[in-house]
Amino acid sequence: MKKILLIISVITLTACNSSKEKNNMNKSNSETAIVDSENPEMEKINDTIPYEESVMLIGKSNRIGLQMDAFKDWFNPGYSDYKPNSETISKIKPLLKEVSILVFMGTWCEDSQRDVPHLYKILDDAGFDESKLTLINVSEDKVTPQGFEEGKDILNVPTIIFYKNEKELGRVVEYPIETLEKDMLSILSGKDYKHAYAE
Repeated sequence: MKKILLIISVITLTACNSSKEKNNMNKSNSETAIVDSENPEMEKINDTIPYEESVMLIGKSNRIGLQMDAFKDWFNPGYSDYKPNSETISKIKPLLKEVSILVFMGTWCEDSQRDVPHLYKILDDAGFDESKLTLINVSEDKVTPQGFEEGKDILNVPTIIFYKNEKELGRVVEYPIETLEKDMLSILSGKDYKHAYAE
């Protein structure tokens, strides 16, 4: 009888801890962050800080971070419902081969909530190597604790910057001029593209 009670106590305690961990995922910051176990000194990704009644991502992030409970209600439908133009995607695909992409966004920002899922869908359809995509989440003041935004002229989000051989090809700022994939094609093909805030 004592053994049965002990087993029941352990199961109950485990279930409570598991439930507590799930709740903390939406509230805490360092507990939600992912750290490279082989290089613990490396910066955390998918870190959160409190924001209004929920949280916001801050600093380096990735698709996994956008799957957190606080963000998946806009990320998942934004991704699955978006239908990029297949002809444009076929033109983009070869142009992405030696390109890296740096994205500054805010999980609090409606424009980011609209365009970042669309960007992931476009890149998936084009077979882009996601390791060449860097996602930075900023505060409402467009800053990060690590200063990732310094020297990048980030005034509006999302800002999607395309690089080739470490040289900026162009950027989409806050919203596309046509569609995101058409703007990307203009930038990647070397056309004279001007983002929404270009002078």
